[in-house]
Amino acid sequence: MRFLHLSDLHLGKRVCEFSMLDDQRYILEQILSLLDSRPVDAVLLAGDLYDKPVPPAEAVRLLDWFLTELSRRELPVFAISGNHDSADRVAFGSALLAESRVYVSPVFSGPPEPITLTDAHGPVDLYLLPFLKPAMVRHVWPDAPIESYNDALACVLDHCSPDPARRSVLVAHQFVTGADRSDSEETWVGGLDNVSAEVFKDFDYVALGHIHRPQKMGRETLRYSGTPLKYSFSEASHVKSVTLVDLKKKGEVAVEQIPLTPRRDLREIRGTYEELTARSAYEGTAVEDYLHITLTDEQDVPDALAKLRLIYPNLMRLDYDNRRTREDQQITAPERVENITPLQHLAAFYELQNNQPLTDEQAAFCQQLIEDIWKEGEDA
Repeated sequence: MRFLHLSDLHLGKRVCEFSMLDDQRYILEQILSLLDSRPVDAVLLAGDLYDKPVPPAEAVRLLDWFLTELSRRELPVFAISGNHDSADRVAFGSALLAESRVYVSPVFSGPPEPITLTDAHGPVDLYLLPFLKPAMVRHVWPDAPIESYNDALACVLDHCSPDPARRSVLVAHQFVTGADRSDSEETWVGGLDNVSAEVFKDFDYVALGHIHRPQKMGRETLRYSGTPLKYSFSEASHVKSVTLVDLKKKGEVAVEQIPLTPRRDLREIRGTYEELTARSAYEGTAVEDYLHITLTDEQDVPDALAKLRLIYPNLMRLDYDNRRTREDQQITAPERVENITPLQHLAAFYELQNNQPLTDEQAAFCQQLIEDIWKEGEDA
């Protein structure tokens, strides 16, 4: 039995105030094309379907369209809510959706019941476990010793008990200890949300969501599929993909990652303003990509962001890397100021702010400006 493992669509996501909806639709169309060329038996959506608990209407319509397209292909879908989702909203209409073989995790009220598919090797039991916090589990088992996320997951899965003679798949949305995180994920101070990989040991395959970089967690069959798009510049070097899982007879699982190609990549580039605006720097390159540009000019370029966006319209972030930004000096008042001229005051402040002294040309300009101001004051 072959599954497509997806997670963390984050529909409705904005990155640096840029809407990603068009890019999300593009990548979902690419995934549908992949399914047409590489047929599967079911699709696993491991949480964070939306980016916010109350998603914008456009994001809801996009998910509705995607699920409809999957249903038209007669593919069963197994979806759970993640930490960005509202479990109640995701579970709305779940009974009706199930009639179209779109199975959605309910609001947590106890261990998940398996949904069974069958192939030539026999039954496969699928369990849908939405994102859980310890308080949710303590509400169901108030007498259980639940102090941590790991305690909570262990308690739920102890009550789940998949049949060891049958193949079983778990869809979950948690942070497994040791996972490589990105800046676009929510984090808890001190790793309080950590869950041991050991709690998932009874399942033949665990389709995880929550972490945005595709990766295995100790064993090939405990995996994050990652996001289908890059959602922060900490992910600029990632290769986004979907995961195909071939569940053969008991104990035999094959996993394949298939790269995805975004409509616009998310990249980081650096150089001087002159270098990045030279025709040779952008001709033949993907200037429509989402960019973080770091300028290395020692002097700030006036209106650099607006000017660079004439060439790179999707410039999301602009920084400088020079002596001013690399050194962190604190401004303190001089001990004696009686014999300090106004120009010396200004020069000292400029050097503290920019980690370099005024040039002769700048000093001459400032001195002339000071004299003009004094003259205007005397004339008044």
